[in-house]
Amino acid sequence: MPTSVIPYIPETIVVHLGAPTASAANVTVPFTDYVKNVVSSEIYPTWEPAALEANTLAIISFALNRFYTEYYRSRGYDFDITSSTAIDQKYIQGRNIYENISVLVDEIFDRYLRREGFVEPLAAKFCNGVTTTCDGLSQWGSQYLAEDGADAFSILRAYYGNVELVTNAPVQEPSPSYPGTPLRRGDTSADVALVQFILNRVSQNYPAIPKLTVDGVFGSATESAVRAFQSIFDLTADGIVGPATWYKLILLYVAVQRLTELQSLGQTYTRYNWELPEPLSVGSTGSRVTFLQYVLTVLSEFLPSVPAPDITGTYTENTAASVRAFQSYESLSATGSIDEATWSALYAQYAAIRDTVLADGELFPITTAQAPEAVPVFAADTTAQSPFPQPPTGEAAQRWSDTSRFLQYPAGGFAPGQQDEEGAL
Repeated sequence: MPTSVIPYIPETIVVHLGAPTASAANVTVPFTDYVKNVVSSEIYPTWEPAALEANTLAIISFALNRFYTEYYRSRGYDFDITSSTAIDQKYIQGRNIYENISVLVDEIFDRYLRREGFVEPLAAKFCNGVTTTCDGLSQWGSQYLAEDGADAFSILRAYYGNVELVTNAPVQEPSPSYPGTPLRRGDTSADVALVQFILNRVSQNYPAIPKLTVDGVFGSATESAVRAFQSIFDLTADGIVGPATWYKLILLYVAVQRLTELQSLGQTYTRYNWELPEPLSVGSTGSRVTFLQYVLTVLSEFLPSVPAPDITGTYTENTAASVRAFQSYESLSATGSIDEATWSALYAQYAAIRDTVLADGELFPITTAQAPEAVPVFAADTTAQSPFPQPPTGEAAQRWSDTSRFLQYPAGGFAPGQQDEEGAL
């Protein structure tokens, strides 16, 4: 997120040639070259012009979202995006670029999508629509719509809803969002205003943080709010916004925006039967496992020690590792299997998040058209749904206040692998 808070087109972008944790090279390429490579790798150059434009705008928007939110850099990585199709977009180092795609990207590289009322570029997820399906853009579906006469923006709205197109975004040299010097009492700047804005978001769920006037003036009230924030998130409570405090704030901002999108897509399980018919362990399958993986993924964004599992509906060792980490966090026997005690602890954590963070109407405004109830989730398990249980009280509820940080929900609610796999269209 640039210090101006206004998205811009970076002149270059750093691509990690593999999954985030893989030992792979980083390459710095011009942003337009990156987009041309991904478009040439993801879709056919012979498609209708409207389909090509719609897919290109989705690819640009997704890349800009990763860059703007500092999705990887705020997590300590030294790159902006990966070539992993399970998480990001297909980039093939050294591939040939189709001429018509090159011309198209040169024409529209300074445009991107965003949700109405939002600043950051849309994390525009997509899939091919044939071998994989998702709630984002269907690549083949976009081609069919284009063949029927739809223009690019109509195609995009068909898949992403109420989005708007930003044009003529500024182009500039990429730079980290951190101002370079600590912010402290007496400072006046747009960076201070951003700190105040994020602190007000945090205070929705942490009343110990006082509300601030967003005026860009770092006065005594802002200093007190910073100290309170630092105390909650285990930072040195000196009232000064240095790099550690700054990026913790940025992580939170990203989480709020991502969870907003997650809520609007109907991915929050506002109503779900929490009964555990039988223990779950490696080898278990079905929607109950998928729900478990979803819950663990949400919790992983609030509990740094809990890794997010793959959302596949199959209880693999990957899921067991996430369960063991959660059990260790809860001081339970780290078996890697789900028993009643583990299930109850999962409920306590998730219910607290659902009924505080996700339920905040100011943080997560939902229009009637976007209401979660409009998107059925795992209908096979919802024939006997009961209202979502009330959050726990006492010691169980305290666990919510003990969570140490917010992070972005990975992949925008889409299961890993729902984008194109290598060589697949």
